[in-house]
Order: sequence, then C-alpha cells, then structure tokens
Amino acid sequence: MKLAMLHNRPFVIEGETTGRMIKNAATILEALEVKATWQLGEIQPYTMAELDAPIQTPQQIFAVGMNYRDHSAEIHIELPKAPSIFTKFSSSIAAPVVDVKAHGPQTDWETEIVAVVGQTGRDIATEDAMNYVAGVMVGEDLSDREVQFQNAKPQFSMGKSFENYAPIGPWLTTVDELGNLDDEVITTKVNGAVMQEAPLSQMIFKIPELVHYLSTVVELRPGDLIFTGTPSGTGVGHEPQIFLKPGDELTGEITHLGQLRMTIK
Repeated sequence: MKLAMLHNRPFVIEGETTGRMIKNAATILEALEVKATWQLGEIQPYTMAELDAPIQTPQQIFAVGMNYRDHSAEIHIELPKAPSIFTKFSSSIAAPVVDVKAHGPQTDWETEIVAVVGQTGRDIATEDAMNYVAGVMVGEDLSDREVQFQNAKPQFSMGKSFENYAPIGPWLTTVDELGNLDDEVITTKVNGAVMQEAPLSQMIFKIPELVHYLSTVVELRPGDLIFTGTPSGTGVGHEPQIFLKPGDELTGEITHLGQLRMTIK
C-alpha cells in the first residue's frame, strides 16, 4: 500500500495518476491506525507536483553516515564499527517535487531509503524491528559540503539542514508491500546523467539493525525518520568534484518506492 499526502490530506495511491482521499484521518500515521474503518473519497487524479511530504513534523530525524562501503571509501573515512548517527533538523523537510535554493557552491546530493517509525519503542530486538516500522520512502540528504567540512573534523547536522534540504516521499510504502529490500536500487541523476546507482544490499547496517541500535539509546516515536545512508557517487567523491548549481535538475529514485524531483535555484 502506498500512502501520500495530497493537499495536506492522506491519500491512497491506486494508480500512476489516481487515488482516493482518506476522509477520517488527518495524517498518514492516523490513517494506518484506522485502516479498518477508512472512509474513502471518490477516485480522483493527482500529479506528483501536488503531493506534500508524507511526514511533515517528525519529532526526531536520525541520519546514518558512512553506511555503504564504497561511499566511505570515496570520502576517505574508515568503516564504522557501529552506526554513525547525526541528525537533520525537521525544518529541512520538503515535498517530493520542490525547488531548492543552494546555500553555497558546494551543495551535494545523497539519495537514501528512509524508514518511518510506526510505534513507540525502546530496546527493540533486531528480529522485531520491522514491526515498529510503518513503511519506507525515498529521501534526499542534500548537503552543504563547505559547512560540513569547515572544521578539521567534519560536523554534519548544520550543513544538512538548510531549507528544503530533506525532500521525502513521494509516498510511504507500507512494510506489508515490501519485497526483499536488498534488491531495490538507488539511482541519482543530475540533468539526466547517472551519478549514483547501487543496490540496497550494499548497506552495512540494514534497517532492522538501525532500529535496534537507535532504540538502545533513545525512545523511538511514531513519525520519526531514519535516513539510512547513501552509496558512492556523491559529488564530493567525484574526481574532479561536482556540485549542484542553479538550474540543475536533480532526481533521486528507488526502484519500487518512487522518485523525488528537485530543481536547484
């Protein structure tokens, strides 16, 4: 099942251009809670540009650094022994089709699979972790590398939290619809040229491991987001380096989860 937000109302995707409003819920998480008693509207068309961010005010956003072996190598950082966690602040959340004003000349892309927490939990066992996940979606961890690497030791969160630096969506795909996530492929394109392309099987720490690890420290809450990391092919890893500039068209896609479309201003 794919659930989007259309004009700030939960919306069931039923086709490439059609779906139905869920009348008796205000958010996607509320819609999942009352699924057995859904009051659905008539079938209606939608466009990607009309969709809002599926989760708009998460209490917590976790992001995982260096979670793909090739990406760690391209930015010359040792492989992590445990998940390397930072945050993106919630004011950076953006719709799946959005204009992004580049903060500086070193704005970079990172397409990721994002897990959405569905229920509260602490000390969650790895084998039970997907029971605490409402679904997954595509996320773009846009990054100002100048801010990130300004100090001798990188600091991540501020360089990744400018306005519209966290597009998510285009919808939430519920866990019951997922096949083997290892087979899904992340693809990032800039002006149609492929910059990143890798299967999720390259992840070092998978979603269940991340949910377990985070829950040993913090209480996970419904609507929390986990950006799970990105593969090689980021702009900072290219030789010579490539960064986004005004006028660029950026897309981030995961095979069966949808596509984000960003225009750099």
